[in-house]
Amino acid sequence: QVQLVESGGGLVQAGGSLRLSCTASGTIFSINIMGWYRQAPGKQRELVALITSGGSTNYADSVKGRFTISRDNAKNTGYLQMNSLKPEDTGVYYCNADIRSRSYRLAESYWGQGTQVTVSS
Repeated sequence: QVQLVESGGGLVQAGGSLRLSCTASGTIFSINIMGWYRQAPGKQRELVALITSGGSTNYADSVKGRFTISRDNAKNTGYLQMNSLKPEDTGVYYCNADIRSRSYRLAESYWGQGTQVTVSS
């Protein structure tokens, strides 16, 4: 069974930084796309950033220039470096990954449990 575990959330003042981590464990053959999503209270979950296995990235317009997504394929871990944080970045951040558990299996989508990020003004 594959599991994603996030860490690194917390409370920070506006202008501050946080680094989120997401580690995949279990039976893993390969990890395709990894992504970070967030959900603010009363709002739908939205995409923050994506990174492919080859390192190509995509960001929501609201975080471009402030957030950086990266991954360490050897450690099955993805990261989200968040700088110049704003109160509107507050929410629960979720890690998502498309993972093949065996070479003969199709990729399946997995979600982490979420980590709270709160930015105070």
